[in-house]
Amino acid sequence: MNRKHPLVSVVIPNYNYGRALELCLRAALTQTYEPLEVLLVDDCSTDDSVAVAEACGVRVISTGVNSGVATTRNTGAAHARGEIVVFVDSDVAMEPDAIANAVALLDSDPRIGAVCGTYDAEPLIRDSLIEEYRCLHQFYWLAETEGRIGTLHTAICAMPARVFAEIGPFNPRLRHTEDGDYAARICRSYEVHSSTAVRGRHDHDDTWRVVLRKVFHRTRLHIPLYVRRGDLPGGIATGPRAGASIAALLALITLPLGLIAAPWLLVPAALLALTLLADTALYRFVLRRRGPLFAAYFAFAHTVVNAVIAAGAGVGALQWLVSRRFRRLYEPGAHLAAVRATP
Repeated sequence: MNRKHPLVSVVIPNYNYGRALELCLRAALTQTYEPLEVLLVDDCSTDDSVAVAEACGVRVISTGVNSGVATTRNTGAAHARGEIVVFVDSDVAMEPDAIANAVALLDSDPRIGAVCGTYDAEPLIRDSLIEEYRCLHQFYWLAETEGRIGTLHTAICAMPARVFAEIGPFNPRLRHTEDGDYAARICRSYEVHSSTAVRGRHDHDDTWRVVLRKVFHRTRLHIPLYVRRGDLPGGIATGPRAGASIAALLALITLPLGLIAAPWLLVPAALLALTLLADTALYRFVLRRRGPLFAAYFAFAHTVVNAVIAAGAGVGALQWLVSRRFRRLYEPGAHLAAVRATP
């Protein structure tokens, strides 16, 4: 970078997150780093998001037509004037030094093409037990994978504008896995690092329905990417954790056998033990932080989520076998063809 303090453009994609948006914007506007500009890119929200942003004095850019987060980020990057672009989800409130720490890390090594932030252990807005499960799980997982990673966490993600221009836009056809696709592309040329020094509080999903739907579809849609890569990217997507998810699903499937004949309970019990053993360090962390009652709830929720992940992977594998279009979801150059096809 040519200057000690390059202009940073904070790009905040948003669709109907007015509830958490003010907290997000205030956190962006009160960063210790300067100079910076804050851009809210609104994907045609139907709530009060635009009014919230305007009340905070933030420039608002509209996508014109509801198009998904990939298009929203691309629109923000096209309007950004900074040498560094920081993408921040509209339900995340960054710590005051998050951008300063991200810029310092980018400046420390020209091989680093992107710096990804992590979540705090406490939710931005406390709503439900499933949200607190999600918060602690993602805090632990992101902290565990600090350093160089093989994926991309776009909730807080800083990259030089020149790198974004070189790698190209997010694929607008991908509404759930645009970050995985971008990770595969950027990691061919640059290192991606995750840092606990770049942290924010996240307003996690607060209902079982939304959590399970998201993990199912995101897992399903990642299958062609994993097949194309030939490996798992690490973090939550590792061999042992994939095995834990399969064991959790099989435990739930075989549980009815125990209702028919008591000796058959040994089968789901053994499978459940396997899925719990795969994450003993995680459970010890939750137990220390929240005590035995919440740890028991956490273990139940994590087992259910693991089973849904395995189900999503199974459905994705079947789609990969029968659908040529599904197999080609992440073909090289697909993002450019999708951008050209976007009205």
